[in-house]
Amino acid sequence: MEYFKIIYSDEVEEFLDSLADKARRKIIYNIDKAKLTQDPELLKKLDSDIWEFRTKYNKIQYRLLAFWDKRDRLETLVIATNGFIKKTKKTPKVEIQRARQIMDFYFKR
Repeated sequence: MEYFKIIYSDEVEEFLDSLADKARRKIIYNIDKAKLTQDPELLKKLDSDIWEFRTKYNKIQYRLLAFWDKRDRLETLVIATNGFIKKTKKTPKVEIQRARQIMDFYFKR
């Protein structure tokens, strides 16, 4: 059973398209796996609203930030907002702010 359905923003689609094929496939594989499990190695809560899909491939840390939309009682959505390659221990605040901006826009429309 899938816990959620995922929607990729245009920004995430562009990020994924910019990656090598094997890295892109590994990220999508991990997201598909996260839909079926509740593994914090794949999907981790960063703050009250923003989560991150986590993938490590070829010693590179890939991240897609996301938020949940549970307004529909039949279907839970996770909206992936932005993607980046993580180069430091902490997730950059600018990336979290970007995810929050996209989330705010999403819920206002």
